[in-house]
Amino acid sequence: QVQLVESGGGSVQAGGSLRLSCSGFGYRPHSYYYMAWFRQGPGQEREGVAAIARDGSTSYADSVKGRFTVSKEYAKNTLSLQMATLKPEDTAMYFCAASLNAVRRPLSGSQYNYWGPGTQVPVSS
Repeated sequence: QVQLVESGGGSVQAGGSLRLSCSGFGYRPHSYYYMAWFRQGPGQEREGVAAIARDGSTSYADSVKGRFTVSKEYAKNTLSLQMATLKPEDTAMYFCAASLNAVRRPLSGSQYNYWGPGTQVPVSS
């Protein structure tokens, strides 16, 4: 059974780092075509942040390139998002997602079957 749950969120100051984790995949990481992170800031629409394909290739939103790193932790069967040099505009609820089906647009939320409830990341200036 797939029940995604995020952890690692919390308040952080601008310039700081944070690592989010997502567990509860049920299937092993290589079973998923794509695993991804999305976020939704206050008054904003949900946006794709980072995604990782079955073959390990990654996609990032322009706003986080060079600062965020998505990875699969095979031993723990988890998905991680390492966030560095955080900015106030990174403040959002962060969600992990996964798809057992082929995905054409990795940073589009409509492509994913499974979602976690989210974890809050407030970044203060």
